[in-house]
Amino acid sequence: MDLSATIILIGITVLTSYQAWKRPELLDRWMFTPYKIKNNKQWDRFVLSGLIHKDQMHLLFNMFTFYFFGRVVEMFLMFRLGKSTGLMVFLLFYFGAIVVSDLPTYFKHKENYRYRALGASGGVAAAVFASIMIMPLSDICLFGLICLPGFVLGLLFLIYTFVQARKGSDGINHDAHLYGALFGIAFVLIISPQSGLNFIEQIKSFRPF
Repeated sequence: MDLSATIILIGITVLTSYQAWKRPELLDRWMFTPYKIKNNKQWDRFVLSGLIHKDQMHLLFNMFTFYFFGRVVEMFLMFRLGKSTGLMVFLLFYFGAIVVSDLPTYFKHKENYRYRALGASGGVAAAVFASIMIMPLSDICLFGLICLPGFVLGLLFLIYTFVQARKGSDGINHDAHLYGALFGIAFVLIISPQSGLNFIEQIKSFRPF
């Protein structure tokens, strides 16, 4: 049985994060640091920062989420484009989301030598919202307690992320979440415009009770 690209990406991210925790010099070199990217031309930090995480909980939350939603996007792309092409496009989707979601942060903080960030949140958010576009009525459960249709939870998340990004006071890079989510939505619409129409039709048929 073939391993999915989603599981392989999770395995790589677990290993690289673990190595970064053991080796502070690796953590520092891979960290998303806009000032160093600009002044040292270390553009690889856009991708490398998505392969490391702050701690075990940060890693667990991102990879647990990616496991469920990444696989949906991966299967969707293989169905639409064929196995080989679908897998290649999925990898481009994931790493493209990590890079694009960090661009606003780069331009905002490129003169701030203190700013640092890390994690795959942009890619994970893209996978979540691409999945919502594909299956908007599928329930997403928070901590196994509260379950809401994907499009409802997605809308609430976008509102929350937008507000928190404007505040910018909690040390979390909400811009990466927001732009990762928008990247996921745009990606699905570009790959499959019909998915946008299907999304609207499913929302129109939704009945809360």
